[in-house]
Amino acid sequence: MKLLFVLLSSLLLCLGCKPKAEQQETTNPAPTVKKDLSPADIQIKLAVLAAPVEKRDSCTVYGYDANNELVLLRKGTNELICLADNPNQPNFSVACYCQDLEPFMQRGRELKKQGIKDQELFDEREKEVQAGTLKMPKGPSTLYVYTAKDTDVDTGTGEVKNGYLRYVIYIPYATAESTGLPLKPSEDGMPWIMNPGTYRAHIMINP
Repeated sequence: MKLLFVLLSSLLLCLGCKPKAEQQETTNPAPTVKKDLSPADIQIKLAVLAAPVEKRDSCTVYGYDANNELVLLRKGTNELICLADNPNQPNFSVACYCQDLEPFMQRGRELKKQGIKDQELFDEREKEVQAGTLKMPKGPSTLYVYTAKDTDVDTGTGEVKNGYLRYVIYIPYATAESTGLPLKPSEDGMPWIMNPGTYRAHIMINP
């Protein structure tokens, strides 16, 4: 009987000896993100914050409907396409990009919807680019990304505090040698090239 008691005590102690990371994952599971969906006019107002000021009134804008599907909110007349904040993603992020990047961006959204992501997504698009079924821009094409904390965004008025704008310029197959850019910045705000020599080579500018 005494031996049984000792064995049970040891078992209970071991149950409390999970690795720290596993304990944290168990006691603090990632919360499901579900933000209130803003009206179309507010989604548009927030989405175009990623675009240069002089282009905001003429951008094409896609946002989300009640079923969390991406839909056209406004047909524009210039070369920029803007995406509203995804209500199922943490924190606030909107983007605008040159229309020449749309096949690349659209294919990425399709693959993510199929559950393909990360390196597998990159590899799949590379196969399609090499096969000629996915067209990349022939020249430089810009992507603007504007982000903020959810607590700094007023989804009722479309006002944002402490937003951060970064710039990405896609130049397929560009290299450090062909652009004169470093592979990483040595100073704040310095442009640098990422994924050089690949179909998704791009210049990063983080002010």
